[in-house]
Amino acid sequence: MALIRGLLRRDLHKVALGLRNMSSEAGLSSYSYETLKVTAPADHVFHVEINRPEKRNAMNKAFWREMVLCFQALGEDSNCRAVVISGAGKMFTSGIDLMDMASDFLQPQEDDVARIAWNLRKKISEYQKSFSVIEKCTKPVIAAIHNGCIGGGVDLITACDIRYCSQDAYFQVKEVDVGLAADVGTLQRLPNIIGNRSLVNELAFTARKMMSDEALSSGLVSRVFPDKSSLLNAAFGLATEIASKSPIAVQGTKVNLVYSRDHSVQESLDYMATWNMSMLQTQDIMKSAQAVLQKTSLKDITFSKL
Repeated sequence: MALIRGLLRRDLHKVALGLRNMSSEAGLSSYSYETLKVTAPADHVFHVEINRPEKRNAMNKAFWREMVLCFQALGEDSNCRAVVISGAGKMFTSGIDLMDMASDFLQPQEDDVARIAWNLRKKISEYQKSFSVIEKCTKPVIAAIHNGCIGGGVDLITACDIRYCSQDAYFQVKEVDVGLAADVGTLQRLPNIIGNRSLVNELAFTARKMMSDEALSSGLVSRVFPDKSSLLNAAFGLATEIASKSPIAVQGTKVNLVYSRDHSVQESLDYMATWNMSMLQTQDIMKSAQAVLQKTSLKDITFSKL
């Protein structure tokens, strides 16, 4: 009898795993992109991989469009509670694909200066949304950076909530070397992250490489790992830990952290009070408190989807 019960438990476990995998695959079917690969390495954790390794993950037109579609979808997906973004192949990203993007900026369709400027401003605003969408996504986004993170890559990671990197990682605000000022987020977000205006100016004016040790000491990244494999394992582990907690609590925390960055302390406190006057009524508080009192892990608690 004991043997039969053991076999039944094993078979039921296999069935449960199979159903979960089928559900996961069905949920991922809508995340089909040309330049991004989306997988689900753990429950409620999604992995977005920049997937142009043969082009060093250069950011072409399709990438800018698909980033908006992908992160808007993740923001609305109740199965998603945390996101890891990384780069396929040997490098995180080499930045903008200049050959593919040239037609948008160097070959205007108008001959009137005002109309050329009007259309250029519209295009720049559209590209800015490709990274602002990460910030607006209420799910925490962890950037896992290996090797080069160049130009637009810095714009991307500064919109993320947490940044980990490998020892071989380096960062370049490369735009001045191609004759322009960074215009999709670095100059606006990097000063708030590093908090050292002199260093930000130096990086932006010279396009020099910032290596992983300097990135750690300056606060651009919070942890450095020996290689890409250990980096991704740590990022997935962190995402899994975040995903195990109340989505009401985690997503509310992100919304208020972003709001507080751009507003005064008093404005942020007022916003927080208004936010929590409804959010404090969640059942998640009782579930979390009960877990603490019973000394059980939050990973054993089932929180409703959000």
